[in-house]
This record gives sequence, C-alpha cells and structure tokens, in this order.
Amino acid sequence: MAASWQIRPFTPQDQPFARQIILDGLGGHFGFIDESLNPDLDDIWHSYVVPGNIFIVVELSGELVGTGALIREGVSNGRLVRMSVRKSQQRQGIGRALVQRLVQKAKEQGYKRLLVETNNDWYDAISLYQQCGFHEYDRDEESIYLQLGMRDEK
Repeated sequence: MAASWQIRPFTPQDQPFARQIILDGLGGHFGFIDESLNPDLDDIWHSYVVPGNIFIVVELSGELVGTGALIREGVSNGRLVRMSVRKSQQRQGIGRALVQRLVQKAKEQGYKRLLVETNNDWYDAISLYQQCGFHEYDRDEESIYLQLGMRDEK
C-alpha cells in the first residue's frame, strides 16, 4: 500500500497544483482541454473559499494528488464540484474519501440534499458516486445528475 495521505483545506499555495490536477483529469477524459473554459481554476481561493464554499485537497508525501469542492446551491442544497484525483493515485480510496469528507461537511452545513453532475460516459465517476450512496435523478445527452439525501447516505 502507498504512503498515507491526508485531506486538508485548500490554501493559496496549492493553487498551481490543484489547478493542474483538475485540468489533467478533464484532459484525460476528454482527450483535450480548453483551459479558457475553466476560469474558476485561475483563482481557486477567490472562486470558492472567499465566497464561503469548501475546497479541499488530498496531500500525499508533500504533493497534491486530489481535489474536491462543496458549493451551496439554493437554500438547502449543496453540490460537489471539481472532484479530481491524479491518475497515478486513482483506485486507492482517495476519491471515496473526498466524497465522504464533503458529505460530512454538507451535513454540518445543514444541507438536505447533495447534488453532483458528471458526463454520462464518465463511468468511473458515476460508479464512485453510486458506491457513496448517490442516486440518479436525471440524465440528458451529455450529463447524468445524481443526488444524495442527507438521510440516505451510507
């Protein structure tokens, strides 16, 4: 088993590394990435933390290997966004731990429902969310929409 990792809050010093992990994940799935379509990643601190959302990272041996954010959506809902684990560290429980930590944060925030959207052909992500108790509530040509009631979680 690899060295242990820790989940911690994002700091401004994490900016270039967190941005790259997310962009690499998107590029790995889509085969390319137009960085201009992700302006929130140019300043994660001001895009997520300053407005009062939660952005966490996973650190392994001093290097970032994962990211995830919880944003408020409406009065009683939260949404998971920017979930990403470096390809070399996938399938080691890091993604599940990120989801579980953000579910706990959503409960602490008093959310009644937690939402997530991903591409409907991103099977690893869909499987991860379903294993964490999320259920599909909608789908379109590009995306699948999943939700977790705060009383439904495993």
